Amino acid sequence: MTADLALGTYRCQAIPEAAARAAASGAWIDTAPNYATGQAQILLAPALAAHLSLNVSTKTGYFTAATGTDAVNTGVLSEDQAAAGHSLAPEYVRWQTGRNRAQLGRDRLDLTLLHNPERAHPGDRQALHQEIRDAFVVLEHAVAAGQVAGYGIATWAGLEEKAFTVGELLALATEAAGGRHHLVAIQLPVSLVMMTPIAQALDGRGPLPAAVDAGLRVMASAPLHGGELPGMVDQELADLIQPDLTPAQACVLAVASCPGVTNVLLAASGAPHWKEAAEAVAQPFLTAAKLREITGVLASP
Repeated sequence: MTADLALGTYRCQAIPEAAARAAASGAWIDTAPNYATGQAQILLAPALAAHLSLNVSTKTGYFTAATGTDAVNTGVLSEDQAAAGHSLAPEYVRWQTGRNRAQLGRDRLDLTLLHNPERAHPGDRQALHQEIRDAFVVLEHAVAAGQVAGYGIATWAGLEEKAFTVGELLALATEAAGGRHHLVAIQLPVSLVMMTPIAQALDGRGPLPAAVDAGLRVMASAPLHGGELPGMVDQELADLIQPDLTPAQACVLAVASCPGVTNVLLAASGAPHWKEAAEAVAQPFLTAAKLREITGVLASP
C-alpha cells in the first residue's frame, strides 16, 4: 500500500511556486475553476506547460460569479441557474470541461471530478442520481473524444450522508457508458477530525474498501482540516501516532496510513511545509492496530 502527497490548491497562497515544487517531486496537483477566486487554473498553466508529464485533477460544479456570467452569455446556464453558483447540468458540464482544458493549457485532462454533487438536489436521491448520471454521460463523451482521461466525484458530505455510495456511483457510470465506464477516482475529506472513513475502513466498511475493490484512486482532502488540526493535536498525541514527528506530520501520516487512500491533498504554500509533509508520507505507514488505538483515543469523551 502506498499513498502519495498531492498538492491541493483550494487554500494554497502561492500557486505557481507550490506547483513547481509539486512538479519537481512528481506529485499530482488538484484544482478547480472556482479556486483562488477563479484564477487557480490560469496560475497553474505555466507549471503544467513546463512539466507535461505532471498529472492534474480539476472539477466541474462550483463556479465564480464571473464564470456564471460567462456561462449565461454563452447560453449554457440561465440567470437563475447561475445565481446558484453550482450546476451539474449537462450543457454546463460540457462547457466547463472545455474551459478547464483551455485555462490549464491541456488538450486532455487527466481527471475531471464532479464537485460536491450532493449540492445539486439535497434530500432527493432519485433526482440527484439522475443528474449525476447525465453528467457522467457528458464526461464519457469527453473521454471518447480524447478530451478527458477519466472522471470521478469530489465530495464533502455526500458519501458520509449517504446521498450516494461508491457502488451507486459505479452503477450510474456503467449506465452512462452503456458498459465499460471511466469512473476512476473519488475525493473526500479524511482527517483526525473527520475520522468516519478511517474508522469504517478499519472495519472493512464504507467508501474506501469499496473504492479499493473497484480499483479507484482515493484522494484524501483536508487532512489538516483547513490548517486547524495541528493546533488541536498536542505533542503527546503526535508521539502516540509516531515519536519524533511534529503534530502536522503526525496528522498527515495518519491519513496516508488509512487503508485505501492513494493521495493526500495538502495546500502547502511554502517550501518548508511541503518538505515537512513529504517527510511524513515517507515514514513507514501506521498499522491497523495503531490506527485503531488513535481513533479510539480521539473518540473518547
